[in-house]
Amino acid sequence: MAGPHAIFPNLRVRSRERDLAAGQTLFRTGQRTIGAYQVLSGRVRLARVDRSGRETVLYTAGSGDMIAEASLFSSIYHCDAIASTAAKVRLYAKEGVLAEFKRNPEVAKSFMTRLARQVMDLRTRMELRNIHSARDRVRHYLALHAGADGATVAVKGTLKELAAELGLTHEALYRTLARMAAKAEIKRLDGRIIRMRALAASEADRS
Repeated sequence: MAGPHAIFPNLRVRSRERDLAAGQTLFRTGQRTIGAYQVLSGRVRLARVDRSGRETVLYTAGSGDMIAEASLFSSIYHCDAIASTAAKVRLYAKEGVLAEFKRNPEVAKSFMTRLARQVMDLRTRMELRNIHSARDRVRHYLALHAGADGATVAVKGTLKELAAELGLTHEALYRTLARMAAKAEIKRLDGRIIRMRALAASEADRS
C-alpha cells in the first residue's frame, strides 16, 4: 500500500509533528476534525468507549501507519486516538489534503485505493470478532498474519494490545496461547509466534 509520502509528497513540508506521552489522547470522539495523521514512532490505538466505560480497540497503528483518513470527509472524529506508548505523529492538515486532491487526480486515486483496502481489512476484522471460540479466533488471526513462510507471525506491541485487537480479555488470550503451546500447536519466541504445523508443512515442501 502506498505510504503517505508517496501520496502526499507536496504536503510534507507543510505538515506538523507532535510528541505524545504514553496514555496521552491525540483526539476524542466528537472533536472537530483537523486532518489525518501518520504515526512516525511508537503505537497509537483507535478505540471507542461504551456507556459502561469499556474500551473497544478498533485498530492499533505503528510506525509508518496512517490514522483518521476518513476524517478528511467528516466534520468530527468518530473514535478516540490514544498513545499506547510514547509516540510521535505527523499531521496532514485537512484543507491542504483536499486541495491536493483537486489539484492532482492521481493523488486522489491513490488515496481512494488505500481506503478501499482499509475497508477490506475492516471486514476481515469483523469476521474475526464473529468467531466465538477464543482458540479459533487466535488460529484465524495467526493464519491471516503469517509471514512469507506461512508459519511465523510477528507480534507488534504487547500481548495485552493483541488481546484488545482480537476482542478478548488479556487473561483469555494468555490462557489460549498457553494451551496451544502445551499442545505444540504454536511456539512462542521473543516478538514472534510460530505456527508449528504450518512450519512442518513448509519444511516438508522444501525437502
